[in-house]
Amino acid sequence: MYLISLFCISCYKQKKKSIEIQTQKENEIECTENGCSGTYTGAEFINGNDIAHQFSNKMSQAVGNKLKELYHDNKYKKVDFSSIKMTTKAMGSGKVIYYLFIPFSSVESKCDGYTSFDHVGGWNHTPALNRRKKELESVTMEGHNLDISEIKKTPEGLQEYWIQLKNKKTQSDCE
Repeated sequence: MYLISLFCISCYKQKKKSIEIQTQKENEIECTENGCSGTYTGAEFINGNDIAHQFSNKMSQAVGNKLKELYHDNKYKKVDFSSIKMTTKAMGSGKVIYYLFIPFSSVESKCDGYTSFDHVGGWNHTPALNRRKKELESVTMEGHNLDISEIKKTPEGLQEYWIQLKNKKTQSDCE
């Protein structure tokens, strides 16, 4: 009986660890020279907090980091807004599957590239684009405008504007 109990406990721990690893994989973001992609699977809201939408924050940070890395490697890129893929399946079920693909395209010169990326959006409401534009003024290179996508929407109600900019610290030699 003791051995059977140990075996069951061991199986339970292995299954739990397997589920944890799978959940981590589902919520990872992978970036290459061609873009960043990832999937968030989990609760939409916890205690009123928009958990699923926070995946947009993580993706924006990953894209910005990758654009900076490529810039420093003399591989100048920008986000191809027209090819962004954004889906939110099973919204309202308690376990949304939020998929994002943010593709890059090459540009000729370093000063045509972008090195920061952001977003503004949310579920079932108009994003506060003017407020975000104001917030990004302090990091945008002087004399350059934000490059803002058309609003992207999913059938389940997620709305996002994606924003790329020339970071004044990273691209200071382009002024």
